[in-house]
Amino acid sequence: MGSRVVVIIPARYESTRLPGKPLADLHGRPMIQHVYERALRARGVDRVLVATDSEQIRAAVHGFGGDVVLTGAHRTGTDRIAEAAASIDAELVVNVQGDLPLLDPALVEAALAPLRADSSVPMGTIKTAIHARGELDNPNVVKVVTDVDDYALYFSRSPLPYHRDGARDGAALGYKHIGLYVYRRDFLLAFARLEPTPLEQAEQLEQLRALERGYRIKVAEVDAASIEVDTAADLERARAALATTSNDHELTTAGRRRRVG
Repeated sequence: MGSRVVVIIPARYESTRLPGKPLADLHGRPMIQHVYERALRARGVDRVLVATDSEQIRAAVHGFGGDVVLTGAHRTGTDRIAEAAASIDAELVVNVQGDLPLLDPALVEAALAPLRADSSVPMGTIKTAIHARGELDNPNVVKVVTDVDDYALYFSRSPLPYHRDGARDGAALGYKHIGLYVYRRDFLLAFARLEPTPLEQAEQLEQLRALERGYRIKVAEVDAASIEVDTAADLERARAALATTSNDHELTTAGRRRRVG
């Protein structure tokens, strides 16, 4: 019987700012192992799978007993997980980035919930409130605005929205988009075959392809994002955070109990 919900972690060895980062050592374990084991903790997840074109990453995942598939070379992580999803039996596919060693399993659960509740939703993602002006203005922080039913209206690297009269005291200045996605498998396979669209190319944000084609994206709100590792400085932040995470050992042990070989 096929898995109903599968988390696929796209992982490539080459990285402009931090080559080999999925294998970066974090307290004696590669980063990809931390992500894998935390994803396994999400309630309702039947399987976790790493999709990579790197023999080194494949060997590392096998080394800790993880489930991994070797893919061809791809331009994007979405294309990589689509190749992996094409050969598995699943209803929902969760795209979890391989640079989230402190992934909170609750983020996966939050993204899954709307698609479980409504079979008409093809794609979902998550957001968290922005309260610092510097974060709102940072083009490396992707912002999202949604309608009254929590469907995405637009994603941008520019500040969104513009508060003409200033933001209300204590109110969020905007919302940060967290790049964790859930797709219905059939939609994912169709989405990966679509040609890039103008706004997607302008902003360099793949999710705009869905909006420009008329597909709806449900956006769930979460309290906080996890540390993303893009640079050597981020890696040190993650090491420091892991050192003070009291339940890290529990997460590791539980992940090992639930591995799929």
